Amino acid sequence: MDPRIIAINERVKSIRNVIAVVSGKGGVGKSIISTIMALQLSRMGYKVGLLDTDFTSPSTHIILNAEELTPKEDRGVIPPEIHGLKYMTITYYTKNNPTPLRGIDVSNALIEILSITRWGDLDYLIIDAPPGISDIILDLLRINWRIKFIVVATPSKLALETVRKLIKLLEEQGGDIIGIIVNMVMGIVTTEYRGLGKRVLVEIPFQQDLEDKIGDVEELLESMIGRKVEEALKLIVEESP
Repeated sequence: MDPRIIAINERVKSIRNVIAVVSGKGGVGKSIISTIMALQLSRMGYKVGLLDTDFTSPSTHIILNAEELTPKEDRGVIPPEIHGLKYMTITYYTKNNPTPLRGIDVSNALIEILSITRWGDLDYLIIDAPPGISDIILDLLRINWRIKFIVVATPSKLALETVRKLIKLLEEQGGDIIGIIVNMVMGIVTTEYRGLGKRVLVEIPFQQDLEDKIGDVEELLESMIGRKVEEALKLIVEESP
């Protein structure tokens, strides 16, 4: 076994719940939902960490307005705190430079960041995963440390097809799927998603002014999407150990 996997298992001993937020394709609002989820859990009084594993196109630091943060190093990396969250992202090291990773490089970057990060005691670690059936998703399944998955989608027929494939992959690999969040709903009945055999946690209406709230955490949490994500979280929290 990769010794870094042993280190990862040691790092996550004090994390009670790990939730990876995934999507079949990009542009569905996954990163915003991941970030709001972490923020709302913190607001509820839980100890929360947020990890951005979209190494080539990270965006959670923009949503949090966290571009000036720097982690500390002490027998590993201690993630800095912002808005009540412990927050880890590759942008601490890459800044605004492109990160052209592929294949084994992506896997190594994930394993490395997981093995060196000292999260400490957490109730929830939220992972913002890259879109699609990526190396990151496959590695999270391979690491096998009690990760549960939330799938974010839109009512689009194109999104539905990719979600169907993603759910099939997660099920075949033993992934525990909490449910589906359908985002950007514009009066379209999402019965197709209810037919996938996974519960729809919440349907979030399209919010036209959402772009204006990015970077302002308080406004984001009080917005329509913020309140709807909170609705979904109340269901999830009731079932968490």
